[in-house]
Amino acid sequence: MVLLLPAIIDNSPRLHQPLLLIQSSTAQSSLPILRRFILNCINVNNKAQGRTLLFCLLYPPASLLEGPASLHERLQVVDRIGCVPGYSDNWSDPQDQILSCVETASNGPLNVIVDSVDTLSSDLGSVSQTYAFLQKLISLIRARSDQSRLILHLLTPSLLTPLLVQPSFSTSLIHVTAHPLVLLTHLATTYLTPPPPVTPVAKFWATFLPFSVRSYESDRLVFGPGGEGCGGNAEMVVEVLVRGGINGPGRRRVVERTLEGWNDGACELTALESLKCVWIRKAVDEPTSDPTKHASFNLSLTPSQQQSRAQVPLPYAHEGRPQETSSNASIGAIFYDPDSADDIDDDDPDEDLDI
Repeated sequence: MVLLLPAIIDNSPRLHQPLLLIQSSTAQSSLPILRRFILNCINVNNKAQGRTLLFCLLYPPASLLEGPASLHERLQVVDRIGCVPGYSDNWSDPQDQILSCVETASNGPLNVIVDSVDTLSSDLGSVSQTYAFLQKLISLIRARSDQSRLILHLLTPSLLTPLLVQPSFSTSLIHVTAHPLVLLTHLATTYLTPPPPVTPVAKFWATFLPFSVRSYESDRLVFGPGGEGCGGNAEMVVEVLVRGGINGPGRRRVVERTLEGWNDGACELTALESLKCVWIRKAVDEPTSDPTKHASFNLSLTPSQQQSRAQVPLPYAHEGRPQETSSNASIGAIFYDPDSADDIDDDDPDEDLDI
């Protein structure tokens, strides 16, 4: 199977969409994926990516970049970590600053990354106002080059996610969601539904999707009793949703959903070390237990008892041979001694009736 994540990160024309949503949760962060997106955008060997605008509202630039931001000539970083309404003297409306940076950006492909829109909504104090602002922002992106895109980092649960995935906001999009590995192992052991191809695709998604949208289930598996917590495992499961089809001749509107692995880069699920228990069926080393082991009486036979039992002739057992008959054997007959009250006269069987 061809992986979608590498082509999405490289902004391949085949999978280019103007809107890209990268979603994290309390149980699993998608920061490694977001860092790889940013690194690919500012790669000097990738001239087709143009410029990148990074607006940091949740994580500081050092958490998203490898090295100082000033070393990346194709990257403009707007750090608003210290701009908190009600707590900062230098507070200003982030909408005007973001729109101004996008409108004054040089011609060519442009990547606009907002981390995160939930923090932006908290600063603005209104979900509807944030949604209206993002509509203006994506309109500016669509008006630019075909390779321009808007990359939004969201958190789970988020009030903006149901609004941004609607076709009314963008008919085509790519939605990347990070899930903890324990989610798949739990489905495989508790619901007997391991990932495809072990389980049919329709059956797996019918079980996985309702369970994955309930964020408290993942939090319970990670942080609850017996959970390993987060941060100790570099591997994760990535759900990739592509809506809008693949660009090219004969393209059509489709929705494609798949699961891929991540371990310092995109990989197959079968390549994840933590999911080996899902694919390999454990062999049973213990012998089959004897049901008569703990009985209060002995049901087994000694060798001499088995030999004596085998020598006992079985009645009516002819071993498949017909029964031998002698020439002087008497033919079977039925003898009947009539009772005194019996009427064996066949002339008139109703003569004893008084009619």
